[in-house]
Amino acid sequence: MKWVLNILRWVVGITFIFSGLIKADDPLGLSYKMLEFFEAWGFHFFDNYTLAASIIMNIFEVLAGVALIVGWQMRFFSWFLLGLILFFTYLTAYVLFSGKIKECGCFGNCIPLSGIQTFVKDIILLLMILLLLLNAKHIHPWLNNTTAPMILFGSIVASLLLQVHVLKHLPFFDCLPYKKGSNLIEEMKVPQGAIADSFSIVFKYKKNQKIVEFDQAHFPADFDSTYEFIDRFDKLIRKGNAEPLISDFNLRTLAGNDTTAAILPLNAIWFMCKDFDRPTAYWKEQFNMIDSLAKLYHLPLFVITALPDEATTIFLANKVSILKCDATVIKTAARVQPTYFLMQQGTIISKYSYADVAIFKNTVEKFMQNK
Repeated sequence: MKWVLNILRWVVGITFIFSGLIKADDPLGLSYKMLEFFEAWGFHFFDNYTLAASIIMNIFEVLAGVALIVGWQMRFFSWFLLGLILFFTYLTAYVLFSGKIKECGCFGNCIPLSGIQTFVKDIILLLMILLLLLNAKHIHPWLNNTTAPMILFGSIVASLLLQVHVLKHLPFFDCLPYKKGSNLIEEMKVPQGAIADSFSIVFKYKKNQKIVEFDQAHFPADFDSTYEFIDRFDKLIRKGNAEPLISDFNLRTLAGNDTTAAILPLNAIWFMCKDFDRPTAYWKEQFNMIDSLAKLYHLPLFVITALPDEATTIFLANKVSILKCDATVIKTAARVQPTYFLMQQGTIISKYSYADVAIFKNTVEKFMQNK
């Protein structure tokens, strides 16, 4: 029995550590997912606290996993794990059965799981944790009472520092469609071999004061002028998979004209900033440096934002092109506000946050010198 408990400890512990770390690499992604749940539940008073809740939740997952593997204070952490998994199981059940949210984001964006997959995973973990809880007295720590707390404290500090770092410098692992190396032109196309949605044309008529519906292959045998036409619509018969990875990317000029097709094929620098909540003092001087670099190499520099009018005022002296883009798209493409992109004919050559503008400058210089 002891070896079974040890296997369960490691499986559950590693799962929680992995889940916490992979979400800690992108805490904003989890906070956006929390917003989806709060919107579905009508809990709008939590909207301003989702990032803090995301950071704390990720720390809790890592802490619980480490404590389980170390075997320290097993009864307390077994109950703690039970509380976490019951909460996660409720969330995955809500995703699966309500249909209001596409996925729960349990393993972040890097490992997207369907609703049924996440629900089954949590049920299995729940059963494992129950076994560990019932046998907590048989599990003994393999580190002394001085070393174990130090390791747990270290896990808290490490997971917190990781999240602080990525919130300033971008995630280490970018699993979103706008990652380095992605070609946005190709990702906006429907994949080859994809199956389109299948529709049937349905007709609605009135006959003898009754409404009848039928498709083009099943006209009534007695169909004649006594049937009064009411409506015709398309009915989805089979859902396909003909969806591009990127379907909502759109760039518009200040006049409102769609300029996406004209901008994407260019070699250019993009400055993406959803809004300007972060004071310009943090990044304006560095932006001026990139602006000068772009002019030196004759590279177009585009400011892409959801607030073009505000950007017009901020960048009046720079005389750069300002484009409008949906805020959700920018939140996905640029986790840190603002973020710089080096683009080559639709391909993201590199992307760096405002905090790493010196590295971005060197990247642009090397790119232009090797052309």
